[in-house]
Amino acid sequence: MKLGKVRTKDKFGAGLEAKNQASAGVKTRGEWAVTLIRGGEVQWTEHIKNTTTTSAHDYALDVCLKNGTSETNWYVGLVQTGATIASADTLASHAGWGEFIAYTGATRPAWTAGSISAGSVDNSASKASFGINAATAVGGAFLAAENTKSGITGSLYAVGAFTGGDRTGLQTDDTLEVTATFTAADDTA
Repeated sequence: MKLGKVRTKDKFGAGLEAKNQASAGVKTRGEWAVTLIRGGEVQWTEHIKNTTTTSAHDYALDVCLKNGTSETNWYVGLVQTGATIASADTLASHAGWGEFIAYTGATRPAWTAGSISAGSVDNSASKASFGINAATAVGGAFLAAENTKSGITGSLYAVGAFTGGDRTGLQTDDTLEVTATFTAADDTA
């Protein structure tokens, strides 16, 4: 093989193509830990993961970036069995599920948030507690800005159904404790 010589009239070209695309966004998530307690003993704990609702994203943008009116209090609710959850669900319109109300409290229990740290907040120091008053089953949980049982005004922040199916076998005098954790993180993480 013989290498040729470069002559002054020969042309050389080189090119570099770079794509400098940055992705910026935020993922919000909700995770629920629902624990059944019977006679002071934990019977089971079920975890639910879900994405927050579209109305929650709109709410966050409105409050954070447009000086919209923020909700003062949030409340935990339970979902009936056979739930089909959709990101478009609102408290006033959620055709795929109904609210579970077979508990002793007159209203939905308050969600008492702890400190926000590393893009996460939860109510683990003050779990929402539901005293069950019927032999029944439950399908999931939600967070809303209204405390009225079956109330449909206010914001729906998140809702989720048990991934393994409804939890059956609840009995009168059982207690369901609900811990809700919400996170916001870079969507590339």
